[in-house]
This record gives sequence, structure tokens and C-alpha cells, in this order.
Amino acid sequence: MELPRELMVSVSGVRGRVAEALTPEIVARFAAAFGAYVSTAAGNRRARVVIARDSRTSGPMFVRAAISALQSVGVDVIDAGLAPTPTALYAVRHHQADGGIVVTASHNPVEWNALKFASAESMFLDAEQAPRMRTFLDTVEQHRATWDRIGEVTTDTGAVERHLRAVLDAPFLDINALRKRRFRVALDCVHGAGAVLLPRLLEELGCEIVGIGLEPDGRFPREPEPVAANLGDLERTVRESGADIGMATDPDGDRLALVSNTGRAIGEDFTLALAARLVLRHRSGPVVTNLSTSRLLEDVAAQAGVPLHRAPVGEINVARKMQQVGAAIGGEGNGGVILGDIHLTRDAAIAAALVLQLLLETGRSLQEIVDEYPAYAIVKDKLPRDAGSLDAAFAVLTERLNAPEVDRQDGLRLAWPAEKRWVHLRASGTEPILRIIAEAGSLAEARELVEATRAALAAPARAAG
Repeated sequence: MELPRELMVSVSGVRGRVAEALTPEIVARFAAAFGAYVSTAAGNRRARVVIARDSRTSGPMFVRAAISALQSVGVDVIDAGLAPTPTALYAVRHHQADGGIVVTASHNPVEWNALKFASAESMFLDAEQAPRMRTFLDTVEQHRATWDRIGEVTTDTGAVERHLRAVLDAPFLDINALRKRRFRVALDCVHGAGAVLLPRLLEELGCEIVGIGLEPDGRFPREPEPVAANLGDLERTVRESGADIGMATDPDGDRLALVSNTGRAIGEDFTLALAARLVLRHRSGPVVTNLSTSRLLEDVAAQAGVPLHRAPVGEINVARKMQQVGAAIGGEGNGGVILGDIHLTRDAAIAAALVLQLLLETGRSLQEIVDEYPAYAIVKDKLPRDAGSLDAAFAVLTERLNAPEVDRQDGLRLAWPAEKRWVHLRASGTEPILRIIAEAGSLAEARELVEATRAALAAPARAAG
């Protein structure tokens, strides 16, 4: 099957701009291929797939296309409706389904949408599974169901409630004490799917909620990625309301960013670090994160006397590494916390509960806790990606910067542990760009690393010219 050039196909799924690269026809083709793929593992029984969506206005259209496509290859569909991504994946486990499809473009702007594919493990497809699934794109017509074998559709109206109860039953949480404490929380769900779960969770935890963006209508009032630069309204809400903490999600509710009680966005890397600090107060074990996460997490792991393992960027890569090492907790520095006691997927609801429990146990404000840690500066940059190999640029960069630690698991990561600085260069899996992330003890040092990386990328191009 010939795909639109602008369509982004990655391990976790496929995404593009609505009405351009991503159309109902493309969605139907991929959904049918996924249905045929999971049916091969189901054997003689009929496969079942859970489907859910975030709040984007294009979501209902694409869900209908995907459901029809799944039915057309004889797959039964369980429609969980509008739900956060972690809720959808929890539903896959609950129903013992053969897989799941979440219609969400996560942090991408409103004009984007996507399909994300999950296996029967209630985890996203990994680097071995995804290519196998895509082989069915060209053979899907061979799997079409006859009139008497068309898949059936049922509705799951309890997915959000089940997920909520699972979070409330998580280890380490003292629900009664949290309810007595009555934290005041400023919450920004950016009009996304998190709005159907996060307010209910905070209410169950006895919080007083000052909310913005709580109507899940998909009309994002800000750039949807919950990075500090996009959280000005939440910062102002925290200051004006006197909230103990501000919390912001992305549109599909798997990432959580924090604003301190002073009304300052503290950076999404702190979410995982603080959640890990809470878990490690109660349980010793390895911590897992990706190559682009702040070394702040290394400090938390070192204080607890446990190892930190790094995996390639991507939720499934972190989750697989967590399985391998028996991690106590893991996640990504973009605000994605994974607690294996619940499930091996990023979950903003779990992150919110763990951070509140940390505030409760320490009796300190969020800003006081943040001030305990070194002030690292992290710079994130991006530039258009040209077709072709990056090997030449990686070779130049490695030679020029002469770092004591070189990691090629995912692009190139160079680190200077003694100087507490690093830089990571990789091709994005969700956009046609290269990402450069650098961290150091000062903003100037981090920017120098980014500029050095940019110069090294230009060097092979000049040589080729």
C-alpha cells in the first residue's frame, strides 16, 4: 500500500494532519491490518479489540472508520468511548482483549490525529511487533469477513471508573490522610480526555479543585504539550487561588506537568523524579527512564541507593526495560510516570496521586522539595530532518566532543558524568524533525552543547557539498 509521504509511521502507530496525511481511508486500512494481525494470534476464536479516543474533534470520525474496518476483518470491538490513553490500555487488560487502538495524537497540535496500537499485554506494540503488523497492510483484503462473520460492537461504559478504582488502590497511598489534608489543586486538562478522569480522582482524594480546561471538547486553548512555556494560565491560576500545586495534562491524559505553590512551572522532568522519590521511600528497586530524561532522576535514584537504567525514547522501550530489570518505577522525563503495580503505561492519574502522597508524607511544599535538588538547565531544540543516514553526523559529533560516555541505543547520547552534563540527538518518531536535548549545570553550558551539536550536523553536509 502506498502511503502519503507526510504520514508519520512509527513503532507505536501512525499519525498525520487531519484531511491531509490522515484520512478515514488511511485509518480504515491500518485498523483493518491491525485486526487481521491480532486475529492470527487468536487462532480459531474471534479476536477482540478495545478502541477509545481523546477529545479531538476528528476523533469520532476516525473511531467510526476504525470500528468498521475491524468489523470487516471479523474482529469484535469493545468501544470505551472518550477516555485517557492509560484508561484504554487498562481496559485491554480488563477485557483480556487481543489488542487495543487509541485514536489520539497525544501532545501534537489540534490539527493532528493518530492511531496508537496496543498488544494483548495492554502495552503499545514494540519494535518487533509493529513491523509484523504492518505486513498486513498489503494483504488485508484476504482477511475480509463474509456476511456471517462480521465483527460485533459492544460499549464499555465502565472503563474510566475501573481505572479510577485501580489508581485509588495503588500501593503507598494513604487515602484517608490525603482526604483529611484537603490539598488545593489547580488543574488544567487542556480540554482533553484527562478531564473525564483527573477531576474525579482529585475529588476522591479530598482535593479542592480550581479547574481550567475541564470541558473535553478538543478545542485546545493553549499548545497542548504540557511544557513550562505553555502553562502561563495555570501558573496564574495557582498564584490567584493560593493552590498547593498546579497540575497539567496533555490531551490524552498520559503525561503530567507540575506548577509549584509559588506559581512557577517547574519542568516536566520533575514529575517522574518526585513520583520515584515517593515510591523509593517505600520500596527499593531499579528505576528506568529514557535517554532524554534529566539527570535529576539519577540524583533521586542515587539518594535511594538504587540503579538507574536508561532505554531508548518511547514508552514501550521503557516498559520493556522495566520488565527486564524488575523496576520499582519508571517513565519518561516528559511527565510520563509508569507504575507497574497498575500497568506498564504512562499514566497522569497515577503520577498525580503519587506526587500528592509525597507532599503529604514530607509535610513540605512543592517548591521546598524542588529547592532541595540541583538547578540543572535543560535545552530542547529541533530542526528539520533530511532523508538519509545520520551516521556521518554522529561520527563527527562523537569525535569533536570526545565524551567519556557514548550511547547509540537511540540516535546518539554523549555524557560527561563528572561534569553533570549530556546531549542527546535523535530522529523524532512523531514528527519529521531531529530533536536535540542538552542538559548542564547552567543554561549557557546547555546551549553550548546544542550549538556544538548543530555544528557537527552541518559538517557532514558541507563535506558532501
